[in-house]
Amino acid sequence: MYRSGTVMAWNVFRFCTALKGLGSIMILLVLGVVGITYYAVVLTNYGPSLFSGGGILDALIALVVLVLFHCLLVMLLWSYFSVVFTDPGSVPPNWKPDLDEERGDSDPLTTSEFGASPADPANPRVRFCKKCNLLKPPRCHHCSVCGRCILKMDHHCVWVINCVGALNYKYFLLFLFYTFLETTLVTLSLLPQFIAFFSDGEIPGTPGTLATTFLAFVFNLAFALSVLGFLIMHISLVAGNTTTIEAYEKKTTPKWRYDLGRKRNFEQVFGLDKHYWFIPAYSEEDLRRIPALHGLEYPSKPELESQEF
Repeated sequence: MYRSGTVMAWNVFRFCTALKGLGSIMILLVLGVVGITYYAVVLTNYGPSLFSGGGILDALIALVVLVLFHCLLVMLLWSYFSVVFTDPGSVPPNWKPDLDEERGDSDPLTTSEFGASPADPANPRVRFCKKCNLLKPPRCHHCSVCGRCILKMDHHCVWVINCVGALNYKYFLLFLFYTFLETTLVTLSLLPQFIAFFSDGEIPGTPGTLATTFLAFVFNLAFALSVLGFLIMHISLVAGNTTTIEAYEKKTTPKWRYDLGRKRNFEQVFGLDKHYWFIPAYSEEDLRRIPALHGLEYPSKPELESQEF
C-alpha cells in the first residue's frame, strides 16, 4: 500500500515536471504560429497588395486588413504575456480568515479553530492545505504543477507556463478573445488564397510563400474553432461567477452563493471602469473598490442580503 502510494506520488511529480517543460515549448509554438501568420499575411499577401498599384479597392482592402491585423496582434501579445508574467495570486503569509466564507458561516472563527490540527475532522470550518502547510482562503486550490496554493484557481495552462487565477483571469479571457478575433481575421483574409490552391489556374508566388500561406490558413482556422469553444465556456463561467475547478466539483448549483447576477459577476472579473474592460490592466479605483480583484474576499448572496436590512 505504501509502495503504491509512493509510485503514484512519483508519477504525479514527473507529470507536473513534464507540464512545466511542455509550457516552454508551447510559448515557442505560439510565437512560431505568430511568425508564420505574420509572414503570410503581411509580407506575402497584403503588404505587397498595398503598394502593387493594382487598384484603389485592392489597396483599401489591404490597408484595412493590415491595420486590423496589427491592432489585434498587439492586443493579443499584450494579453498573452500579461497572463504569462502576472502572478495568479498566492496566499499571504500568516493569512487567517475572519469568517468561514467557503461554507457560508457568518460566525467569526475562534482562535482555537486556527490552531486546530489540519487533519482533525471536528474542525471542518478551517480549510487547510497539507502540502503548503497553510490555511486556504475561499475558492483557493493547490496547484501541483506550480507547487503552491492559487487564489481562485481556474486551471493550470501549459500554453502560458502559469496558473490562471484571481489576478490574471481577466488577462486570460482577453487573450482568448483577441486570439479568436485575430485568427478569424486571418482565416477570412487568406480564404481566397486557400481556395485558389484547388483551382486549375496558376497561383502566383514561390513554393515557400505558397506553403506558408497554406499553413497559416490551416493553423489559424484550427485555433479559431478551438478557441471559440474555450471562449464560450469561460463566458458561461464568468456569467455564473464560477471557475473551471468549481464547475468540475459540481458546486455551481442554482443556489451557488457567489452568483451575484450577470452584471455584478462580470464586474468581479473585469472591474467597473469601462475604459479598462478590453485591456489587460485595472484602474486604481477598481483595485481599491473591488476586493475580489485581489483574490481574498468575495461578496456572496447572504452577505448582500444582510446588508439590505
